[in-house]
Amino acid sequence: MAEAHQAVAFQFTVTPDGIDLRMSHEALKQIYLSGVHSWKKKFIRFKNGIITGVYPASPSSWLIVVVGVMSTMYAKIDPSLGIIAKINRTLDTTGYMSNQTQNIVSGILFGTGLWVALIVTMRYSLKMLLSYHGWMFAEHGKLSAGTKFWMTLVKLFSGRKPMLYSFQTSLPRLPVPAVKDTVNRYLESVRPLMDDEEFKRMEGLAKDFAYNLGPRLQWYLKLKSWWATNYILLMGSTVPLCSAQWERMFNTSRIPGEESDTLQHVKDSKHIVVYHKGRYFKVCLYHDGRLLKPREIEQQMQRILDDNSEPQAGEEKLAALTAGDRVPWAKARQAYFSRGKNKQSLDAVEKAAFFVTLDDIDQGYRKEDPVRSLDAYAKSLIHGRCYDRWFDKTFTLIIFKNGRMGLNAEHSWADAPIVGHLWENVMATEYLELGYSEDGHCKGDTNQNIPIPTKLQWEIPEECQEVIEKSLSTAVALADDVDFNSFYFGAFGKGLIKRAKTSPDAFVQLALQLAHYRDMGKFSLTYEASMTRLFREGRTETVRSCTVESCNFVRSMEDPTESNENKLKFFRVAAAKHQHLYRLAMTGAGIDRHLFCLYVVSKYLAVDSPFLKEVLSEPWRLSTSQTPQQHVDLKKNPEMLSCGGGFGPVADDGYGVSYIILGENAIHFHVSSKISCSETDSHRFGRNIEKAMVDIMGLFNHSKNCTK
Repeated sequence: MAEAHQAVAFQFTVTPDGIDLRMSHEALKQIYLSGVHSWKKKFIRFKNGIITGVYPASPSSWLIVVVGVMSTMYAKIDPSLGIIAKINRTLDTTGYMSNQTQNIVSGILFGTGLWVALIVTMRYSLKMLLSYHGWMFAEHGKLSAGTKFWMTLVKLFSGRKPMLYSFQTSLPRLPVPAVKDTVNRYLESVRPLMDDEEFKRMEGLAKDFAYNLGPRLQWYLKLKSWWATNYILLMGSTVPLCSAQWERMFNTSRIPGEESDTLQHVKDSKHIVVYHKGRYFKVCLYHDGRLLKPREIEQQMQRILDDNSEPQAGEEKLAALTAGDRVPWAKARQAYFSRGKNKQSLDAVEKAAFFVTLDDIDQGYRKEDPVRSLDAYAKSLIHGRCYDRWFDKTFTLIIFKNGRMGLNAEHSWADAPIVGHLWENVMATEYLELGYSEDGHCKGDTNQNIPIPTKLQWEIPEECQEVIEKSLSTAVALADDVDFNSFYFGAFGKGLIKRAKTSPDAFVQLALQLAHYRDMGKFSLTYEASMTRLFREGRTETVRSCTVESCNFVRSMEDPTESNENKLKFFRVAAAKHQHLYRLAMTGAGIDRHLFCLYVVSKYLAVDSPFLKEVLSEPWRLSTSQTPQQHVDLKKNPEMLSCGGGFGPVADDGYGVSYIILGENAIHFHVSSKISCSETDSHRFGRNIEKAMVDIMGLFNHSKNCTK
């Protein structure tokens, strides 16, 4: 009970003898330290805001400019071409300053103005430089003199020691492609999927749209691009990437709405919420004005594990509301969680830094059963029991009973590279910096003065429990229909692919095309995610990986009369085409985001477009994405291997494929499909992927290196 009393700073009781006032010095101390910590964070934010606000200059550069101006003035040199004199005459009319004071103030004002002008000039110059993307289309490994000169200028105007958000105001805006260009690229992308009659019909719809309705809709997007940082949000070391997505990583939750959801972000959160055996616990992350140490966090987790209390009525499966349909959750949130204990507890969840699940089962790779163990591991991370992950949080950190870990991430706030980067930092920090003691505990000492985790209190009526059960039923039906195959491909990795002088991503994508054709006997519209973070507030764009060139290559591979030499030629052409499409997508010349925005504008204007309606209804039967491996050196630390991440299928009769290129010698694949579809089979497709990878590498006479 000592810890509980410390939570109250003071208490008083009215007695016949007067008021009995009791104060807890420890609690008052914690309040004081918490206030100090809060002001420290505000000061740091303020300081970082100034540093970022004046970038690529620095606050100290202001002093240098002002001192330089003042020095020239005392040397009887006018660097302002008469501007300082004009400022001086204006100040003279006030009558409050001496001549010497006027000279000093005039010099400071001119110096400050000159400093601001230099910042604006450098930012604008940097924005113009970053708007150039020709370097991306250069031959890999060969930099022209022009590109080298451009890189020198970028570094020159980028200043020194940039912070995370330093480049935000210098990044160019995402350009709005021309309607005719987008329509032509779209037609090119669907040509291999249609016969002559179907293509002729679609070509007619596309041309009619490009000449009639398209320009009208385009005008609205152009108008928005003039005042918005990114027209779509209707909806390396040299080249910086947009950092906007990092802002919502912590302290953020998706809030359900009957019409549309919203993202709720709080500036600061000092707690997490932990779920264990149907109970919710609020765990404060700060004590004595500092962040808890690893051993102290372990201590708090152990306290939760040792708690034998039972879940309250409706508590155990509460998170199923976040897994089912959104409208019932929005209505239930308004009806049952807008006041009293339920509101306080829901606020604790939604305003937590992130959500943690201490799972009570074992998961992870097992040598004796590699296939089923990895499949179960992946399925558990993607949906669990459908009520033991809070799917509306930016991410749920899941720790299994045997110590294996993973993340379940909500997608609206950010894209996979952001989550992947977070996970690599977690692994690197835990393994390379923090470590564990010999007995398996976190290093450091426990601290019994830290208040115990607070169990959240709920009063969930029976009618709300019925909504929870319906949401759970909906979610379980979806989860049980997911066929997941997670497998490690160890025959080769990017090392051998690069020795074949081709792009690893293009190699994998063409292998997926070959595998899919062998698996389904046909070509399908294919989605590959690429980023547009070269632009301010950029998110993703689609690379349509199924092309005329990739289809020609696949057909050559299936033709026994075709020579290996010709197959390799077809591969080279298809790989080059894929790389070109990827670069176009990254540099703002993609197809699908532009078409989607035109469709949104058409709906807003209540005009019907047969072309856009058909385009937006086409199913992505093969949806793919690469999880980037960003900074963990697997040569030095091979034990830090990560499986990457996966997702479910986009179409009912399609596949979802995610892959991570693990250094020089391995690739990990995640394949998903629906059990209810008789045409698809994730494990069959996985075997086809493995065979396609080996078959393509065989074209380069490296087959002896491709055995497992």
